[in-house]
Amino acid sequence: MVIIHQIQDTMANVLLITTADLKRFSALSGNIDDDKLIQFVKIAQDIHIQNYLGTDLYVRLKEGVQNSDLTSNETALINNYVKDMLIHWSLVEVLGHVAYTISNNGVFKRFNENSETVTKDELDSLIQRHRTIAQSYTRRFVAYMCENSVLFPEYDSNEAEDVYPSQETDFYGWVL
Repeated sequence: MVIIHQIQDTMANVLLITTADLKRFSALSGNIDDDKLIQFVKIAQDIHIQNYLGTDLYVRLKEGVQNSDLTSNETALINNYVKDMLIHWSLVEVLGHVAYTISNNGVFKRFNENSETVTKDELDSLIQRHRTIAQSYTRRFVAYMCENSVLFPEYDSNEAEDVYPSQETDFYGWVL
């Protein structure tokens, strides 16, 4: 069964993982405030996950989660593929921001007296490790969808302004 976190009752805010999933299946501390994580899960979902699901399947899965009417194939797709992708794409998005607080007084970096902040290079390396993991899960998802797209008619039904599902799994950075 898929567990979701709904910010409000709008379909736009249906998340395919919970912040508890994100904490449980990653190195994030369990004491991080959920409100600091939700926005990055939504960003990862809207940008990365929609890119690989395509708009129609993405919308169908969110509707299915919201209305509790996912098919067994859709539930398996989320639990076996989408969840792992989304956890690590969320980490890619959150890691550069979690140490900062933005308030009326400016932008602040929290620092605990018993801790040491990481360098930019260390943080970039950590983000890259999670990007590599996310890309690996994404490759598995794309391979599965290439073999099983018939189980998900919305995967190939995108039109006009919809995002067509990317099957590109060669992830390259900037080449100069």
